[in-house]
Amino acid sequence: MAKAVLFDMDGVLAFTEQFYNQRRVDYLAEHDLFLDEVPDFSGSDDAAMWEALIPDDAGRRRRLHAGYEEYSRAHPTPWAAVANPQAATTFGLLRRRGIRVAICSSSPRALVDELVVALDLEGLVDCTMSGYDFSEFKPSPEIYLRTMGGLGVSADQSIVVEDSPIGIAAGKRSGALVCALRPPAGVRLDQSGADVIIDHLMDVVPLAMSGRVPRQ
Repeated sequence: MAKAVLFDMDGVLAFTEQFYNQRRVDYLAEHDLFLDEVPDFSGSDDAAMWEALIPDDAGRRRRLHAGYEEYSRAHPTPWAAVANPQAATTFGLLRRRGIRVAICSSSPRALVDELVVALDLEGLVDCTMSGYDFSEFKPSPEIYLRTMGGLGVSADQSIVVEDSPIGIAAGKRSGALVCALRPPAGVRLDQSGADVIIDHLMDVVPLAMSGRVPRQ
């Protein structure tokens, strides 16, 4: 039986990526920077995203990035609409079985805290970690390794739940069993690097208990 399950946030506990991707595109359009398509930055960190969006003008990138923070406050994450409805139930089932629960996200600490409150996860999570707490973002395994250390568990006692190729790579590098949550319809992600792919978040409970995913 696993002793800990470490969850990514975006794309796992809340389906935020499409909202964030579109919000960035809408913001840039207001500043006369038009993109041919909505880029998918699933699993990426903030600095890498903005370098990809505005690669050749560091000054403009800094100005737009700073302005986007205010734009984001005016267009907050619609947690009720994007939340994974199985998050609280899954956390509760794991905790009742003595399995520790952590959230390990590349998102800023403020967003992780917002999600915990919005999804009623307070009291159901042992540890929350932001990529900004560490020297390297995913695909570095640092966030997972440090979280396991804080929980007092080893990699072979842990399951990492991810969705994006970047997050899956981080989980694999940590040495844990990596479980990928299949993305919503219309979202394409290469999840071939995961050990297991599940359709529903609650499928991680029997996986943590016995190493098997129930037949659908």
